[in-house]
Amino acid sequence: MTTATFIGLGVMGYPMAGHLAKAGITVRVWNRSTEKSIQWAKDYPGTACETIKEAVLDADFVMTCVGADRDLIAVYEGEDGILAHAKHGAVLVDHTTASAGVAENLSKAARKVGMGFIDAPVSGGQQGAQNGQLTIMCGGSEEDYSKAQPLLQIYARALNLMGPAGSGQKTKMVNQIAIAGLVQGLSEALHFAEQANLDVKKVVDVISKGAAQSWQMENRSGTMIDGKFDHGFAVDWMRKDLGICLDEARKVNASLPVTALVDQFYGDVQDMGGKRWDTSSLIQRLRKFR
Repeated sequence: MTTATFIGLGVMGYPMAGHLAKAGITVRVWNRSTEKSIQWAKDYPGTACETIKEAVLDADFVMTCVGADRDLIAVYEGEDGILAHAKHGAVLVDHTTASAGVAENLSKAARKVGMGFIDAPVSGGQQGAQNGQLTIMCGGSEEDYSKAQPLLQIYARALNLMGPAGSGQKTKMVNQIAIAGLVQGLSEALHFAEQANLDVKKVVDVISKGAAQSWQMENRSGTMIDGKFDHGFAVDWMRKDLGICLDEARKVNASLPVTALVDQFYGDVQDMGGKRWDTSSLIQRLRKFR
């Protein structure tokens, strides 16, 4: 029986760990808030653990989904961390959106103690996690990926190995760069339609049948028009991700002028009180500053 540990039970990790448990994997969970772990064990067949050491002991796979680089370093490299207590031969899979550098460093550290490592950030949001329909972009060795693939497929809609360690994180950066520009473009289009006194929903119905169509238009235009912004990835998290993108762009000499500008616009949304609004809230900035 395969045993997997899941560390980090936020809006993404909670249902992802649940999918593993429902698929017949023996799952142990750990979260900084013990109450969250206990509640998870009530909702799914699995075990809530009080320490990381207890959670990872003899686990075949250890999945992590935490906040940022500093959180990863804490759960992997701390005295009670994964690298100190997971078994030789375990495969460590990190679903956090983090820097490529931290993924590369954790991969090296894992190899030194006889463990595999895959950086596997996800796209699809809370809804994708709940429905088991995430896009997962992986970095690491073919051997480690082939071992982890059967588990990842449990909650994946699309799954690919993109290259060596860090490649998953770099691919996620591409994803976030594309989203930033798309959401700003859609925001400006809807704002223009509003200011031009058009029937905005009719406009969307027409242009969504042509070249302007996108996932954002299909899934977010209606809530943007209605001013509802509780349907996805929070602005605070997007700014974290765009900061990672811009840092990496400086390292690889890539020019991201639109991404840098949209990052500033999200800063304006934060200042408006929209830190926990979803990323489509860029339109509110245009409405405020028109």
